[in-house]
Amino acid sequence: MRKIAHISDIHFGTEDFSITEGLINDLNIIAPDVLVVSGDLTQRARNNQFVKAGLFLSRLNFSQIIIPGNHDIPLFDIIRRLFTPLKRYNRFITENMYPFFEDDEIAILGINTARSLAWKEGRISAEQINNIDKLLCEVSNEKFKILVTHHPFIPPPESHGIKIVGRSVLALKTIEKCHVDLLLAGHLHHGYSGDIRSYYPSAESSIISVQAGTAISRRRRNELNAYNLITSDKNTINIEIRTWNGECFFPVSTAGYKLVNKEWIKST
Repeated sequence: MRKIAHISDIHFGTEDFSITEGLINDLNIIAPDVLVVSGDLTQRARNNQFVKAGLFLSRLNFSQIIIPGNHDIPLFDIIRRLFTPLKRYNRFITENMYPFFEDDEIAILGINTARSLAWKEGRISAEQINNIDKLLCEVSNEKFKILVTHHPFIPPPESHGIKIVGRSVLALKTIEKCHVDLLLAGHLHHGYSGDIRSYYPSAESSIISVQAGTAISRRRRNELNAYNLITSDKNTINIEIRTWNGECFFPVSTAGYKLVNKEWIKST
């Protein structure tokens, strides 16, 4: 059984100091096996915002999978946006654009879905699909496999007009081939989960997609600051949403899934 802390959309530049300290304290108490940050570390991709994000991450001494989001690409600096969109991200956060973690139970791969020419929307490239194949298909299917993107594969329940990650149908063919169990994303500042088959009728595999809200930003979009604490093994997934109550993070809801005949069945 592994513990994965999934945080997203921390947006340094709009962070709440007390919530930031509360999150660091909560994560250090829980001590997850892996910390996943699914993009938007900054609000406007400025030097000082990346410095703050880097210092934040340095206070969390766990294995980390970190990917950029669309806010980590400059918006108003057109030259930098077009020619060196992730230079500051690479300098202050990481140069690794395919972060990968593997131990004897799980394997996690992160890919960048943010694009310079599309401010909000994102997509997966042919190169990234090939790397999913190379990195995750080579992992034993006895291990629990996770793919991390910034942009989601499925929209929130009962939503309309929400754009999901581009080339998702094409990517899912390889994701299914590699026997990926879990997809993690952010972007919408809204926490939810579900089976991809609810949105992709052609999908042949049961794969759970999980989105995280914003962990520490004041840009809450009608939801409280929150993050996901996921415990998993090859046959179970438990997703605990931990929400800020003004003093600390605490669990407010849990979704559980069990693998039955190769199908993830919601148990709670």
